[in-house]
Amino acid sequence: MKLFHGSTAIVEQPRIVETQRLLDFGKGFYTTTNREQAERWAIIKQKRLGETAKSFVTEYEIYDDLLAGHSLNIMKFNQASEEWLDFVVHNRNEDVDHGYDIVIGPGANDTLYQTFTLYEADILTKSETIARLKIHPLFDQLAFNTHKALDYLKYIRSYEL
Repeated sequence: MKLFHGSTAIVEQPRIVETQRLLDFGKGFYTTTNREQAERWAIIKQKRLGETAKSFVTEYEIYDDLLAGHSLNIMKFNQASEEWLDFVVHNRNEDVDHGYDIVIGPGANDTLYQTFTLYEADILTKSETIARLKIHPLFDQLAFNTHKALDYLKYIRSYEL
């Protein structure tokens, strides 16, 4: 399976970086199977850093059978669900180690921040929140949350946008 990572740098050796932001699936190295989503993310990051920044997409490969979970502790959300929403909200609000090597599921991008805010303020119910989120395209994301999991990513190539 091919995976893509959008960034302002070529990332031949992925690593888990401490960030100031709490992310959907916790601390980890985030990838997607959607090349266009990785390109969009690279451009968003580039714009945040300014005109001198560059944008890159790095391509990796992992064995499909890895995701069967035989050697790693993997959490997989097949769609935006109440369980997924609870998991994402928890990770976005608390810096915790959830114990998974890899988490796979829909990505709630920053354009959906208002929907999450309304949910967290108890204005929307879980089902109303899920319904609103499903209106928007939710691309997949695979978060590699441990160094053990990162060892399975094989660098293929990078390109500049």
